[in-house]
Amino acid sequence: MFNNFKIGSKSCALMVETGQNREPSRDEIYHMGLATYRDLYSKSIENPEEFWEKHSEIIYWHRKWDRVLDDSKAPFYKWFVNGKTNMCYNAVDRHALGNRRNKAAYIWVAENGDEKIITYDGLYRRVNNFARALKNMGMKKGDRAIIYMPMIIESITAVLACARLGIVFSFVFAGFGSAALADRIKDSGSTMVITADGGFRNGKIIELKKIVDDALEETSTVNTVVVVKRTGSEVTMDEARDVWWHDVAKDSPEAIEPEWVDSSDPLFILYTSGTTGKPKGAVHSTGGYAVWTANTLKWAFSPDENDRWWCAADIGWITGHSYIVFAPLLLGLTSVIYEGSITFPSPGRMWEIIEKYRINMLYTSPTAIRTLMKFGEDYVRAHDLSSLKVLGSVGEPINPASWKWYYDNAGNYRCPIIDTYWQTETGGFMLAPALGIGLPPLKPGSATFPLPGVDPVVLDENGKEVADGTKGYIAYRKPWPGMFMTLNKDPERYVKAYFEKFPGMYNCGDYAIRDSEGYFWILGRADEVLNVSGHRLGTIEIENAVIASGGVAESAVFGRPDPVKGEAIVAFAVLRNGNESSGEAVARIRKDIRKQMGPIYVPDEIHIVGSLPKTRSGKIMRRVIKAVALNQLPGDISTLENSASVDEIRDAIDSFMKESS
Repeated sequence: MFNNFKIGSKSCALMVETGQNREPSRDEIYHMGLATYRDLYSKSIENPEEFWEKHSEIIYWHRKWDRVLDDSKAPFYKWFVNGKTNMCYNAVDRHALGNRRNKAAYIWVAENGDEKIITYDGLYRRVNNFARALKNMGMKKGDRAIIYMPMIIESITAVLACARLGIVFSFVFAGFGSAALADRIKDSGSTMVITADGGFRNGKIIELKKIVDDALEETSTVNTVVVVKRTGSEVTMDEARDVWWHDVAKDSPEAIEPEWVDSSDPLFILYTSGTTGKPKGAVHSTGGYAVWTANTLKWAFSPDENDRWWCAADIGWITGHSYIVFAPLLLGLTSVIYEGSITFPSPGRMWEIIEKYRINMLYTSPTAIRTLMKFGEDYVRAHDLSSLKVLGSVGEPINPASWKWYYDNAGNYRCPIIDTYWQTETGGFMLAPALGIGLPPLKPGSATFPLPGVDPVVLDENGKEVADGTKGYIAYRKPWPGMFMTLNKDPERYVKAYFEKFPGMYNCGDYAIRDSEGYFWILGRADEVLNVSGHRLGTIEIENAVIASGGVAESAVFGRPDPVKGEAIVAFAVLRNGNESSGEAVARIRKDIRKQMGPIYVPDEIHIVGSLPKTRSGKIMRRVIKAVALNQLPGDISTLENSASVDEIRDAIDSFMKESS
C-alpha cells in the first residue's frame, strides 16, 4: 500500500477532532478519514432520498423538485422530478454574476504555444453571443445539434450555448471520420453542425470542414453548418447552408435568458464506440447529471478555490464532457485545456505545461502515462512539477507498473493518485479514492472504493455474488443521479444491453475482483477474454503482466485461433528507452511472466514494435491490431494518430511468419 502523501490542512482539522496538540500520525489520519468516508457512504446507501436532497443543493434550482427519484418505470429512472434548472446558468452565470467574475475559467494552450485566458465574465459574454446566434438561426429547445470541433474555446462555448437554449447537443470526437460522423448525424436527427475549418495536431492541420462536407453527402437533416475559422485553411462554403462563426456570433452586451428545462430533459447524446456494430447514443439528463458530476469531482479530488485543474482528455469523450466542461465550471474552478498532442513538439510537452501554468491537479489516461514512460524519466525531471498536489487516472484500468512510474516521477512520491473507474453511461466517477471525504491507503492498480450512492457487487455468470478475491462481473444494485436515461431511439436495446443479464441491476460489462479489504480491482471488458486450453484469461491481465516484466511501456494482446488451444496468445510490446535488443526483451518477458503468472499466461508470440495503433485521444485500437495480424480488413482507421503503426504491425507479423517457416 501507498500512503506517503502530504495531506496538508487535513492534519490540522484532525488535531482539532482528536483534541490533541500534536500532529496526528499517518495511521490516525487514514483511520479517521476512512471513518468519515464510511459514515457518509452508509448514509447514501441506507437513506438515499435524504442524502440526495442535501447534495442536490450543489446546483441552483429555478424550481425545486417535488421528489428525489421516480423509479416507477425502472430502469428508466427520473431524478429530481419536476425540478427546473439550466446547466449553462449553473456553469457560467452564477460565477460571472458573482464574485468569480474576473477569475479565469480556462487557460487555453495551443501546440505552438499560443494561449488565451478566458474569465468567467468573458465566457459568459461569448456564450451569450453564440446563444443569440443560434436563436436567430431558428434553433430552440429540443432541437438537435452536432458539435465536431477541435480543442478550442469555441467548442466549450458551443456546448454551453446549446445548454442555455435547451438544444440537445451531440459532441463528436474530432478524430472520427466522415462515415462515423454521418452515422451520428442520422441517429441524432441533428439539423445543425457546428465545426471549424480545421484543427492542429502534431503540427499538422486536420481538415474538419472537409470531413463534415463528406458526411453531409450521406445525410439529409442538416440545414445549417456553423464554421469557426481556426487554421485559416481554404474550405468550401455552401452559401445556402454554411456560415462563419465570426459573422453570426457578433459581440453584444445583450444577455439571452436561459431556458429553464426539466431536470429529466436531455442535455446531450454521447455515442459510445462505434468500431463494431451500430453506435449507442447514451442520453444524459440535465439535473441528475449536473448534481452527479459536481459532487463526484468534489469528493474524489477535493479541489480548492485557487487550484488549477487539467483534465488532459478531449471534449469529445465523456471525460471531457464531465471533467473539462461541466464539473469544473459548476465548481467555479480554473481549468487548463490543450489543443494538440502531449508529445509534440517534444515528449516533455505535458511536463512543460504543468510547470509553466503551475497546475495543481492532473487527470490523464494510463495510455498517456505509458506513452510518456516510453521516453524515460529525463523529460519529467527537466521540469519543476512541485505545484502538483493530486494526480488522476481515467479511461482504463491502470497497471501497477504505470501507477508506480506516475507516482514516482510525476508525483515525486508525494501526490495521491485518484484512479477513477466509470463509463460513458455512468456520467461520472463510480469507484475512486475519495480525497474530499477520506482518502484510504492506496493500492497501485485498484480504484479502491465506491463513491457515495454507488452500490457495486461482483457476480458470477448466474447473478450470484462471488466471494472476495474471485473474479466476476461488476454490477450496480442502485440507480444514481448521473446515470444515462436511455439509448437514443432504442429503449429496447437500453434494457437488453444493460439490465437484462442481471435483472434489477446495471451491468457494467466489466470483470472485477473485490479483495478481502473491500478494494475493487477492474480487470477490463468481460468480452475481452481469451479461451486458452479451457482457461478464460483476461487480455488486460496478460497486458499488465507484459508491462510488469520491466522495460515495457505499452502492450496490446489478442487471441489468434488455434486448433489445439482454442486461442493462442499474441502480444505486441513497445519498449521504454534502453539498449535491450528485441530478442533479449522477448526472452525476458517470457521468463518473467512464466515465473510471476504461470505458463498458461505466457504469450505464444511476442512482437516488439515502436508504436501501437492509437486514436488521437490515446486509445489503443486493439481491433485494428488483431485484424491486421490476422490478415483481415482493419475497418475504419481514420481515427488513428499514426497510420504508419499499422504497417509496423503488419511487418512484424510478416517477419515472424518468415522466421517460423
